[in-house]
Amino acid sequence: MKFTKMHGCGNDYVYVNCFEEGVSHDWPRLAREVADRHTGVGSDGLILVMPPSSRSADFRMRIFNSDGSEGEMCGNGIRCFAKYVYDRGLIDRASFAVETLAGVMRPEVFLQDGRVKMVRVDMGVPSFKRGDIPMAGEAGEEAVGESLRAGGRTYTVTGVRMGNPNCAVFVEDVAAVPVTQVGPLIERSPLFPNRANVEFVQVLGEDVLRMRVWERGSGLTMACGTGACASAVAAHKMGFTGRRVHVVVDGGALEIEWDPEGRVFMTGPAEEICTGIFSKWRGGSGVEEG
Repeated sequence: MKFTKMHGCGNDYVYVNCFEEGVSHDWPRLAREVADRHTGVGSDGLILVMPPSSRSADFRMRIFNSDGSEGEMCGNGIRCFAKYVYDRGLIDRASFAVETLAGVMRPEVFLQDGRVKMVRVDMGVPSFKRGDIPMAGEAGEEAVGESLRAGGRTYTVTGVRMGNPNCAVFVEDVAAVPVTQVGPLIERSPLFPNRANVEFVQVLGEDVLRMRVWERGSGLTMACGTGACASAVAAHKMGFTGRRVHVVVDGGALEIEWDPEGRVFMTGPAEEICTGIFSKWRGGSGVEEG
């Protein structure tokens, strides 16, 4: 099976072109196998480049985390998706529509030497309401600046629906937080019935945040686009920052803007790492070979 590996700020995914493959696989199983960093390609998950299911979009994107669970949206993933389809001539417009489980997203590509270097994505309108996130409690109530106890200490958190469920955890020193210990406790907290991405956020200034992330279904990653957006809007909501911030992650930095109309825009890099054949994937167990 042909694949392409790409990354946005170190958040890496294996891409499969379903226009070429044209068959149905056991995608959760394939995601687990390609994501394995010892016996597979090694990635934070699998992303499918697919035809749209309606005329409202130009493409459809499906994302499977490294544990095989399907996610609604991926910010770094959609930037690389945009680079993939534009650089390969699947579309010739700089701005287009991509169908996801979180709705239709609209990336805009920026070129360097004829190839996509940066991508700006309209990520939609965030919600702090418990029913939208989802988060336990009254559905119409906002979950802003709440106390949450995990790993023996109490954190100040804000829940945000940003395509995916997110929990922004504000801390004084992000480097001192045991992310791999506390992250999974919050991800699987009873507060979040569908689990959540967990962002540990340090405010460095009115326009700069430092973020580390524990992603739902993938664990510790170098970046999370929806998480960066959630952190930015949560920080503004709590009065820490303005509407435009740079979010510094382990793999680089993203620019996030929450415009006065309520829409969130994310700008960041997209890089192709390699292409190849995943020869390990021979089907079996009712799985077709592409």
